[in-house]
Amino acid sequence: MHCTWNWRLWTIVGLLWVAGCTVGPKYKRPETMANRVDRFANASQRTPDANEVETPDEWWKRFGDPTTADLVTRAMERNYDLKAGAARVLQAQAALGQARGQLWPIASYGLTGDQSKRFFNFGGGDGDSLFGPSDPNAPFDFSGLKFSPVVTTWSQSISVTYVVDLFGKLRHAQRAAWATLLATGASQQAVANSVIASVIQARVNIATLQRRLDIAQANIKSWEKTLDITERRYREGLIGPVDVRIARANLEAARAQEPALRQSLAMAANALDVLLGQPPGASPSLPATLPDLPELEVVPVSVPAALLDRRPDVRAAEFQLVAANERVGISIAQLYPDLALTGLYGFSGATWNDIWAPSTQSEIFSTIMSVSAPIFQGGQLRAQVRAAKARFAELASMYAGTVLTAMREVEDALVSERLFAEQLEHVALQVREAQAGEEMARQRYELGAENILTVLESQRQRRLAEEQFAILRGQIWIARINLHLALGGDWSRGEVPEKQVAWE
Repeated sequence: MHCTWNWRLWTIVGLLWVAGCTVGPKYKRPETMANRVDRFANASQRTPDANEVETPDEWWKRFGDPTTADLVTRAMERNYDLKAGAARVLQAQAALGQARGQLWPIASYGLTGDQSKRFFNFGGGDGDSLFGPSDPNAPFDFSGLKFSPVVTTWSQSISVTYVVDLFGKLRHAQRAAWATLLATGASQQAVANSVIASVIQARVNIATLQRRLDIAQANIKSWEKTLDITERRYREGLIGPVDVRIARANLEAARAQEPALRQSLAMAANALDVLLGQPPGASPSLPATLPDLPELEVVPVSVPAALLDRRPDVRAAEFQLVAANERVGISIAQLYPDLALTGLYGFSGATWNDIWAPSTQSEIFSTIMSVSAPIFQGGQLRAQVRAAKARFAELASMYAGTVLTAMREVEDALVSERLFAEQLEHVALQVREAQAGEEMARQRYELGAENILTVLESQRQRRLAEEQFAILRGQIWIARINLHLALGGDWSRGEVPEKQVAWE
């Protein structure tokens, strides 16, 4: 007996030691294009000093527009996409709790009461009984005996079951759930950045449309003034009726642009209301102007590699890759045996009092050790391993593509803002010259030195230049927003999130 228990003890110790082994690959971040370049092609050549700037946590406040900051705050509180993302994070947290719970023993308590009636028949009356032929000389004859007693049994017990994680299947599952939670949180941050960018873009779009509407209204007044001059000259007999008709047609064309701009303005305001989580049409009118953007600060030369740890969608893609790597370990661990240990202790008796007055007669207990291992499943388990590895390879390629797309978006935003700014300088000169040309053409037309077509062309040139100037200012704002979005927020001296993917 002593040798038997030693053998069992050493068997359990050996199995628990094996439980420290974890099969499956360890995660290693794939090589991407961000690791092969030192700087962005369109970034400033000057390396910034880390002490030059302060980094606000709320990157949208860098635009210096209180209206924008207020809109973003309201969106962060009310936007339904953000609320849905928060619910997804809670789901991932619950899944992680379930995965962690599988690593712990399961304890349960049971209290049962059973009352049953059974029928017993010990043989026929005249023939052979259940115990063979009847013996008339036997002192007791059970032949023909029948009865159906009522049996009552009460029992209570506590059972504990522990699944020993021999080859790391449960630990891989926990790590996969943790990586999924991190991916969900990073995706939530990406959604938040996207919502913030959409709110600011809506604000810019509304301001641009409002400015274009002001230009259209000023253009109507200009055409009304031109029509007055044309009709007066017609009454004086200096021009023919054709000039009057042309002036009236152009005035109505200018008036027709105003409803179209008002429609676009109303739709832009409705889109902003939806982002703010409120009924369309509920927002009051916003200021029609935007402040000048602050000068673009130097983007650090280390940004390409930093994107891997600070841009939310890139981080989410890598955390999904980590989870896929852990699932490869799960599929490999399924090829190995499972060990479960179960212990039960309690009391059982014929009456209610028996189970509450413990004694050696009513005591019950059991211990079970079970090992199960797959022998043949038609290659299903190994196919699952191959599928998990292929899924990891797919996500690795998607991760590398996400990084490359992120780099392109940064380059696009950098070059867009720089070239839009250059273009704006030329358009500003164009506006000034067009306004002067229109005034000169009107004066010369009034004096009879120019015809109506020259006035029409000068007004058209002025209107196009002013609209282009308003649109370019909005595009510069959009480029700056896209740069923040592409860099995952602020690019200056911010704390880079800790690397949370180096699993032990």
